[in-house]
Amino acid sequence: MKFLQILRPAAGVTLWRSSSGVSCLLGLVTCLGCVASLNITPMTSSPRSAFSATRSSSVLGGTQRVVTFDRLLVNIGDDFNPDTGGFRCRLPGAYYFSFTVGKFPKKILSVMLVKNGMEVQAMAYDGYRNQGRKVQSQSVMVSLKPMDTVYLLLQENPEYAIYSNVGPYVTFSGYLVYPDSTSSVGYLNNHLSPPGLHIPGCPPPIDAHYDWRRTTTIEEARSAFSVARTSSALGESRGHREREALSFDVEYVNIGGHFNKTSGRFICHFPGAYFFAFTVGKHPRRALSVKLMMGRGEVRAMVFDEDLSRRREMQSQSLLLSLKRGDSVWLYSQQDDGYAVYSNQGRYTTFSGFLVYPYADSMNMDRTFP
Repeated sequence: MKFLQILRPAAGVTLWRSSSGVSCLLGLVTCLGCVASLNITPMTSSPRSAFSATRSSSVLGGTQRVVTFDRLLVNIGDDFNPDTGGFRCRLPGAYYFSFTVGKFPKKILSVMLVKNGMEVQAMAYDGYRNQGRKVQSQSVMVSLKPMDTVYLLLQENPEYAIYSNVGPYVTFSGYLVYPDSTSSVGYLNNHLSPPGLHIPGCPPPIDAHYDWRRTTTIEEARSAFSVARTSSALGESRGHREREALSFDVEYVNIGGHFNKTSGRFICHFPGAYFFAFTVGKHPRRALSVKLMMGRGEVRAMVFDEDLSRRREMQSQSLLLSLKRGDSVWLYSQQDDGYAVYSNQGRYTTFSGFLVYPYADSMNMDRTFP
């Protein structure tokens, strides 16, 4: 009883005004002890997974195939291993990946984003073997299940290489955009105790009706797509005609069904700020001119390359757009003779977009806009 004697207050001093405080404290200690013994991870308000890594040295083809990294800038969830270069999915959902790689002088650049060891999702390529150095970028959204892996592969042939230095030229990033809405995986919130685990003497949670074991089935504004082409689109001289959207034949993600790959158009259903990114391949002996369009032909961004050499390379562009319901977004490739977009099964040409922030009344489908 010596411990109790130490805590005994001096005469006339009240340490606790009610025994309920002691009950609350003891209950809380007991609860936290159970949580610690179960090795439950710290509570978070939502599922999170994100990483960004860089590499400060070059890699020659034939020395290694998987691109690894020596600096980790962000690794929320610890789902990325820079030593192996691999991302392993922990939370099912739609992920956005982007990478930039440097071209080694007098070498060919060919780096593939690969899912589960064999499924090529997209690639960065430059076949021009000149002395100069440059970078190529690519991005895509991919739907992942738990234990799926994603990493970058370099061609093993010694004619290929990637270049980097302390700059660095080589970066790889990815993050969870939308957790899987059909998943039964829940996550803890910051409330002290769930219903049914009431601690005597403790105040109830702020919201007695709050579902402490939330799941991603809660309705929210979601819209995302990511598509690719596996064939080239060649311009032809047919005189004046209506502009046609660039169409696609591979669909990675289409949350909400707001993108039509046949027509090549995205239609906004939830007003808000959207992020769009596209990468297009340059066809040998043809110029490249691709524009990101809104509505009937309002140009918002573009890529251009008028080099008519035989080399194949790529151009990328991205931006945020403020959209209202019914707005359309699409890519237009110059359709005149002498212009083209190049792609093949390696998927040089990709187009992605997703809702970043919905506006306040985005769930009100009856709202009218000026």
